[in-house]
Amino acid sequence: MTAENYFLGRQPILNRNEELVAYELLFRSSGSRTADVSDASHATASVIINTLTSFGIEEILGKYKGFINLEFELLMDDSLNLLPGYQVVIELLETLEVTPALVERCRFLKENGFSLALDDHEYSPIYHELYEIVDIVKVDLILNPAKELAEMVRQFRCFPVQLLAEKVETLEEFTLCLNLGFDLFQGYYFAKPSVLEKKRMDDSGTAMLKLMRQFGEDAELDEIEKTFRGDAGLTYKLLMLVNSVGTGIRSKIGSVRHAVSILGRQQLKRWTQLALFASSDKRGMESPLVEMAAVRARFMENMAPSHKCLRGNHDSSEKAYMTGILSILGEVYEISMDEVVEKLNLSEDVRMALLSHQGGLGELLHVAKLLEELDFDRLGAFLDESGISHEEMIRSQKQAFAWRKEID
Repeated sequence: MTAENYFLGRQPILNRNEELVAYELLFRSSGSRTADVSDASHATASVIINTLTSFGIEEILGKYKGFINLEFELLMDDSLNLLPGYQVVIELLETLEVTPALVERCRFLKENGFSLALDDHEYSPIYHELYEIVDIVKVDLILNPAKELAEMVRQFRCFPVQLLAEKVETLEEFTLCLNLGFDLFQGYYFAKPSVLEKKRMDDSGTAMLKLMRQFGEDAELDEIEKTFRGDAGLTYKLLMLVNSVGTGIRSKIGSVRHAVSILGRQQLKRWTQLALFASSDKRGMESPLVEMAAVRARFMENMAPSHKCLRGNHDSSEKAYMTGILSILGEVYEISMDEVVEKLNLSEDVRMALLSHQGGLGELLHVAKLLEELDFDRLGAFLDESGISHEEMIRSQKQAFAWRKEID
C-alpha cells in the first residue's frame, strides 16, 4: 500500500488530570467513502505497515503510547514482533472469542512487553481469565448507560485493570466517569477545542498577543525585551525554555536579550505562539490543546507550497502557520476572532481565512480540521479541490508530528 492510498488519524487519550498520555491510531483507505472498513485485519495491518514505513513509530507517537485495534488473525501473527512493545497497546476487539489459544497468546504478548486493552467492553464472567492479564478495559459510554456504569466499575475493581471511558462527548460525561474512578478518557470532548469550557485570557496571554504582533511587525529588540520584562512570569518561562533546549551552548542564559539572540526571532516567535495555550493551563505542554495547536499549525505550514493557490508565494507557509495557531486561539479563550484579528493587525488573506475560511489559507484550515475530526470521507474531496495529493498530505502530516516531538 502506497502513501497515496490511506489516511492516518490520531485520537488523544488522557489521564485524570486531562494530560495527554496516548493516541488511538485510526486508519482509512482513501478509496473508501464510507465509515465501515470491510476487512478489519487488512485495515489494521495497513496501520502497522504505514506507521513503520511511512511515518516511523517515534514520529507519529513521540513519547506517547499508541493503541491499535487487532482482529484474531493479526493478533496471532508474528508480524507484531516488528512493533516496539513498550510503546504499543494492543486493543482486543469485542468480536474475539475467549479461547485457550487467545489467553495463551495474550500472556505471550504481555511477557514480550506489550500492553493489552479490551475494546468496547461490557463486564462478563467469561472474561475473568483475561481480566487478570489485560492492562486496560475500554468502556463505551454510548453502549453503556450512565445508570449502569457504577455497578460495572465495582465489578472491574476486583481485577488489576485501568478503566478507560471512550466516546466521552460532554463535560457531564467526563465528570461522571471521573467521580466513578475511571483512569483514562477518550472522545470528542477532548479532541475538539470548541466543546471545551473557554477561559479568560490572563495577563501573560495578553502579553503574548502583544509579542506576536511585535514579531509580525519586526519590532526592535528593545521593544521585545521591554514586553518580556513587563511580565515576570513570562520572562521566567522564557529563560527556563532556553536553558532546557539543546542550544549547544555551555553557559546558562541569564537575560532576555541573550535568550533572544541565542534562539533567534523565528524560534522565539514559535514558542510564544504555542505558549499561549499552555500559559494558564495546569497541564502546560502536556495539554491536548498545545498538541493540537502545534500539529495543526505545522501541518498547514507544510501544506502551503502544495496548494494550487499558494504555490510560489514566498510567505504563504508562514501565513499558514499563523492561521493554524490563531484558529484555535479563539476557541480556547473568551476572545472573539474579530478581536484577535484586530489586535494582531493581520494581512487580509489571513483575516479572511480565520473569519470565514475563505481563500487558499481558509481551504488549508478546513483540511486540517477535517483531518483532526477524522472526517476522512470529506477530506479526500477537499484535497482534490485544493490540488494537493495524498502523498503530499501524508508527508506534511509526518513532518508535523516529527516537529512536535522535537519541540517537546
